[in-house]
Amino acid sequence: MERIALNPYTTQAFIQSLNTGKMQSTETDEITVLEKITGDMRGTYYIVDYKGLKCTAIFNPFTCCYYADDVYGRLTNES
Repeated sequence: MERIALNPYTTQAFIQSLNTGKMQSTETDEITVLEKITGDMRGTYYIVDYKGLKCTAIFNPFTCCYYADDVYGRLTNES
């Protein structure tokens, strides 16, 4: 597993808690991308900040969108 520190940048992402119970993600909000994690069995994912909460996110190159998981992907002690 390799952690790559990035220059933090803000972008729009689909947020898990805003889209719970919906068939398709429609609600976005601003996140700050902090780190990129590669070489993990889960594939490539990102550490992001969403309203002061650090959580995981993925980037879908087919839709060119980030998907932040602030429900199940919460990070407490920099996991």
